[in-house]
Amino acid sequence: MSDYSRLLQPLDLGHVTLPNRVLMGSMHTGLEEMGDFDRVAAFYAARARGGVGLMVTGGMAPNREGGVMPGAAGLFSDKDIANHGKVTARVHDEGGRIAMQILHAGRYAYSPECVAPSAVKSPISPFAPRELDEEGIEKQIADIVTAAVRAREAGYDGVEVMGSEGYFLNQFLVTHTNKREDRWGGSYENRMRLPVEVVRRVREAVGPDFIVIYRISLIDLVPGGSTWDEVVTLAKAIEGAGASILNTGIGWHEARVPTIATSVPRRAFTWVTKKLMGEVAIPIITSNRINTPEVAEAVLADGCADMVSMARPFLADPAFVAKAKAGRAATIAPCIACNQACLDHTFEMKVATCLVNPQAAYETELVYSKTDAPKRVAIVGAGPAGLSTALVAAERGHEVTLFDRSDKIGGQLNMAKMVPGKEEFHGLVDWYRTMLDETGVTCRLNTEATAEVLEGFDEIVVATGVVPRDPGIPVEGDAHVVSYIDILTGRETAGDRVAVVGAGGIGFDVSEYLTAEGESPTENLAHWLEEWGVADPAEARGGLDPEGPQPAASPRQVTLLQRKAERPGKRLGKTTGWIHRASLQMKGVKMLGGVTYDRITPEGLHVTRQDGTAEVIPADTVVLCAGQLSERSLADALEAAGKTVHVIGGADVAAELDAKRAINQGSRLAAIL
Repeated sequence: MSDYSRLLQPLDLGHVTLPNRVLMGSMHTGLEEMGDFDRVAAFYAARARGGVGLMVTGGMAPNREGGVMPGAAGLFSDKDIANHGKVTARVHDEGGRIAMQILHAGRYAYSPECVAPSAVKSPISPFAPRELDEEGIEKQIADIVTAAVRAREAGYDGVEVMGSEGYFLNQFLVTHTNKREDRWGGSYENRMRLPVEVVRRVREAVGPDFIVIYRISLIDLVPGGSTWDEVVTLAKAIEGAGASILNTGIGWHEARVPTIATSVPRRAFTWVTKKLMGEVAIPIITSNRINTPEVAEAVLADGCADMVSMARPFLADPAFVAKAKAGRAATIAPCIACNQACLDHTFEMKVATCLVNPQAAYETELVYSKTDAPKRVAIVGAGPAGLSTALVAAERGHEVTLFDRSDKIGGQLNMAKMVPGKEEFHGLVDWYRTMLDETGVTCRLNTEATAEVLEGFDEIVVATGVVPRDPGIPVEGDAHVVSYIDILTGRETAGDRVAVVGAGGIGFDVSEYLTAEGESPTENLAHWLEEWGVADPAEARGGLDPEGPQPAASPRQVTLLQRKAERPGKRLGKTTGWIHRASLQMKGVKMLGGVTYDRITPEGLHVTRQDGTAEVIPADTVVLCAGQLSERSLADALEAAGKTVHVIGGADVAAELDAKRAINQGSRLAAIL
């Protein structure tokens, strides 16, 4: 059993003592906007039941112009207060504590009504903000204070004032977004006046026995960002204004440095928080890419913070703290920081959930109740679809046997984990292995699940996945043509010049694999910081290295191609696609869209451009990443023999390797078996 004594140590805030040093950081789920507050309450109650010390809600708008989008939730009426009261009551019934985040988006608001210190348009919004006058600034302050008072009326234990990530209060701090010449602009004393005044007035309004968290940006990662001296000055002023805790934010949303994606090293920015320790007397919270109790404990042991914020890990497993406390950390469902079902959903106006845990934000809908009629269930295929089905079915009380022709579980997750920047998939496969043992699933690996082998089962689930699609490009001579599976499993080695056919997610993964050599930067923080041009904010304003990103040279010359006449990588994840594109560009990968594949020869890949120009892409190796086909041979044979089968995952729909869909589909099937 690991020692998590620091993580589980109480934290005295004066008027209240938190039971441990774990904060569930703010996440926008979209549930409040739906208006079903029983569902909102169930979401937070599950996390409170799991033992987290303090939770922070998703951002609530203080007014219409400050909402991140039209219709953003907030406490605008007595009805809103009553609805939020349902949430706080459920949380308190479970022994938890919860603070409401007050989020004014400023120029990040996706609305023509957006306001800001100056009329400087954001690169991530189509709307130019209206510059506030003195009266307008006073209104914003008053509305934020009103939101805090209403939060207290709704039963919240505190509020978090959002002052980082480039939102409204943060926009007043830097000259890039604050061009004012009045008392709210110019000198740093003037530029920091607004956040300090907001905290001072919030504290006056809510009284001394209420938690006031201020989210402070420690490293902006944008040109013209705050200096370290300015950050420290602000931190001290915020403490003096009455904040209970400083929570740390990393990077503005428009920053061109990844901060929370899976390719970011674990605890990548805790060294920045450590620089602030000792500058103020109130507790400091650190955040970003902390996803296991071991990492969190080490952060505290290293003196980087007084408390640790983890957001998405509580989507993956609401019982994170309880399991750590019980010595069962290996059973914590891991957050792999993929963003696919959480942040990507938020930006697609969908309810945020979790790839690993489809129950997140669906607690009232997706229920794993014990079965009254246990069945013998056979599941063929130990990839994500089959694994999720097996675990939920076994949890519900069915007798489950999992078959796979391979000698190991994981399916194509085992290829994903070989890609630099996707090391978290190792932990996901390990967790599945642990949970198969925990739930008593019988595993029959190295087994071909024929119709005869499957005799006697009450339910048969076919999750046999996909096979690579052959794009049918003519091959001449002894040209070296391989599939992505050959490369990622190590069966084949690519030459010095590589053409990758297909620029979907797999093509990008293969290209990242081929352009890396030696230790992955995700496993080496110093190399990662250098690769992305991150510097000590005490030495470089905003934490950006003046010399820019300095990635290691690629060991190969790679060209990534696609038939679609659009920018390669356009269809990648909303919040991670830009990272993959930038990574390959830094490695010198040439990307071509709108080509026709003519043939492959020992000289390379012959293509025709959109304008009719023929071209040879020099290549010692051509890697095929041209899509997949469902592997349905077993399902077809069983159905032809009159058997009823459930077909899920890639065997059902052969899209991009979509673990999110596969796990969700498997879990939902198992919930009704």
